[in-house]
Amino acid sequence: MSATVFQNVRLLDLEHPDGMGAPCDLKIRDGRIAEISPSIAAQPTDNVVQGNGNLVMPGLINGHFHSAVNHMKGRLPSLPLEIFMLYECPELEVLRPTPREAYLRTMLGCIEMLRCGTTSVQDDCFFVPEPDPEIIDAVAQAYADSGIRARLALDQPELAELDKLPFLRDLVPDDLRPALASATGVPATRLLELYDYLIDRWHGAQDGRIKAAVSCSAPQRVSPDYFARLDDLSLRHDLPFYAHMLETRLQRVFGEECLNARSLVEYTHDLGLLSDRMNVIHAIWVSDRDLDLMAETGVSIAHNPNSNLRLGSGIMRWRDIHDRGIPVCLGIDEAIADDAINMWSVMKTAGVIHNLTEWDFERWPKAREVIRAATVGGGIAMREAGLGTLAIGAPADLMLIDLAALPYVPLNDLPRQLVHCELGQSVLLTMVAGKIVVQAGKLTTVSEADILVEATELFSQKKSAMDEADKRMARLLPYYREMYQKAGRYDLQMERRVPN
Repeated sequence: MSATVFQNVRLLDLEHPDGMGAPCDLKIRDGRIAEISPSIAAQPTDNVVQGNGNLVMPGLINGHFHSAVNHMKGRLPSLPLEIFMLYECPELEVLRPTPREAYLRTMLGCIEMLRCGTTSVQDDCFFVPEPDPEIIDAVAQAYADSGIRARLALDQPELAELDKLPFLRDLVPDDLRPALASATGVPATRLLELYDYLIDRWHGAQDGRIKAAVSCSAPQRVSPDYFARLDDLSLRHDLPFYAHMLETRLQRVFGEECLNARSLVEYTHDLGLLSDRMNVIHAIWVSDRDLDLMAETGVSIAHNPNSNLRLGSGIMRWRDIHDRGIPVCLGIDEAIADDAINMWSVMKTAGVIHNLTEWDFERWPKAREVIRAATVGGGIAMREAGLGTLAIGAPADLMLIDLAALPYVPLNDLPRQLVHCELGQSVLLTMVAGKIVVQAGKLTTVSEADILVEATELFSQKKSAMDEADKRMARLLPYYREMYQKAGRYDLQMERRVPN
């Protein structure tokens, strides 16, 4: 494999007062950063990239994502999570995708991410109405073909709907209760077989660029036995473990009503399942006790500020989390809870939303902290040594940023301008594992034009099925609305939304 030499570039350096070091050359060999020097003599077989004094920085890491709804951006209005989920992923046969649909919707996300310099993604992928090997293959193949680095998990609840939510059992009428009281998903034994398939077929594929992860979806959505068996799988294969916790007020109420006044974090800790492999997703409605437990056990938190705002979930405790040394990564969540699959937008929101909940402005997020979360923090969550850095030996996942572009003219403070001014329009080149996958604004790995034409046609044909699913789920809306309102009236002595 030939090497690539970047000549005359500036490297992002968040420890440097200017945010970047002096001009240098950078050599990539065998998919990793091999050399950084003031001058590197390129060999005849080397691919030389003229940097022209522009910025090389680590690729952004989408630390939490659900690819299954990439084709649904803009489809839903802003709704609370528990009502939103009625329409997002109902387990209905009418929504079953073909393998080609699964491939194309995954590829849509890859194109959007790679164009803007996102080089890694953690896909907590759910499968409607159920996972099967063909669809798993289609999703993983899209990641393989696009050139992005990916972790893929099977986000499948196992319990009945009435077991996952407070109050609902007493709210739904008798004619609807039997269906909601029965587990409609795939049983745990089959899910574990599918995990074996995912790991055997895809873990370590593409020279390690495609790997597996595990997911319980959320602790209240699975049995303790399946939860523990997923943790064992995570431990045996050293896989990240994804778990949504305390995203909403209602989930905090669930702990009070259904877990003997324990939070979902406390419940998971009591099961012995908090660990440094776990990505706790959202972590908004958390107490000091929850944060202390997460700090003690080494979990990472996946922060999804755009999704949290879109769904009205609340605002995470950024400074309290950082003060405890809990690693934080940033995520999109999904294309109908953010709508743009753009990590720069996530960074911008993370850099400003917490200003509303901290009167002490010295505790507001710093631009360099936000960049670290989008890079280094993502590498920690993915359990990939060196990922998100420009260290010698680190994976060569990086981008070249045009410092002559409008977001940097004039250049006043590089880290702040990266967070507050950039939206991905200044990315000249994206590299993953030492391979240039985007150049001149286009993917080099696939034909974007052909994919977009095919996806437009295919998903326009899917609209009637999605409309039919919406109609079927709408009959539950009054009862979910009342559940949501009841949770809103519950006395929690905690607030994570900005008061009127």
